[in-house]
Amino acid sequence: MSLQNHLVELERRHQTLEKQIETEKVHPGASDLKVAELKRKKLILKDEIERVRDGLKAASVH
Repeated sequence: MSLQNHLVELERRHQTLEKQIETEKVHPGASDLKVAELKRKKLILKDEIERVRDGLKAASVH
């Protein structure tokens, strides 16, 4: 998988987590633990997205 394709997939997963978080927050009786776990996963994805973007920038310079 190319870095660009990997980046697109990561961004798709990040957006899916964002939607899950919003859905969970408006759901009556939402679990704070579940929301926290989803946010943690989203943050991990955000970090990976930044690493891939940095890799793409570095590759385009060479």
